[in-house]
Amino acid sequence: MTLTRTFPVAILLALAACAPLPQRAGIPTEWQPSPNFNERKPNFVILHHTSDDSVAQALRSLTNPLREASAHYLIGRDGRIIQLVDERARAWHAGASKWGTDTDLNSASLGIELDNNGNEPFPEAQIAALLRLLADIEARYHIPAANFLGHADVAPGRKVDPSRYFPWKTLADNGYGLWCDPPFAPPPLPIDPAQELRALGYDTEDYAAALRAFKLHYLPQQQAPELDDDGRALLYCLYQKAAG
Repeated sequence: MTLTRTFPVAILLALAACAPLPQRAGIPTEWQPSPNFNERKPNFVILHHTSDDSVAQALRSLTNPLREASAHYLIGRDGRIIQLVDERARAWHAGASKWGTDTDLNSASLGIELDNNGNEPFPEAQIAALLRLLADIEARYHIPAANFLGHADVAPGRKVDPSRYFPWKTLADNGYGLWCDPPFAPPPLPIDPAQELRALGYDTEDYAAALRAFKLHYLPQQQAPELDDDGRALLYCLYQKAAG
């Protein structure tokens, strides 16, 4: 004897409502599904600081429909990780941005906000949680090391996050981002810093802004508007690494 289990209609409707609906044309078409596809996957991770003083403040901003800002993840100072947007969806975190030839980083990236007001160091518990999250993301998406970036990198002149306190070297030591340690080999002369910044991915339409973003990431203690000899050698080292 075959037993058939029946579910109340309300439960079936609730389950159906939870399932994502396919995105289709707005005009009548014939639906003939093909098995030959994958979900689009991110190829960048963009890091931010919230500019707020608490997770509660950041959550209010990132979930407020009027603000039109979001991220896939928010990490608290205590290491708490909160997911706000499905990784398959396009969060609104990068805004007007460019890296290399990609002019829509929101569509190609995951955004991670760090609970930090921009004027303070990042706690060890927070960075440890970030590293765990990045390891999980990299294992699933195989994002190239060079594609772990800051908001300022992809929006020079418009954004300055994560701040000069962010430990980029720690991330690079774990495989997330490019880094060069001194002493740097002197670059061949002459070199064109703008060309090398473009090769890394920076938008150099505003060269001064691109250079400030580069220094925020790699030389946060330098205040001079131009690169000194060590700065030029560092840029050349990173250019070589990016070129493989």
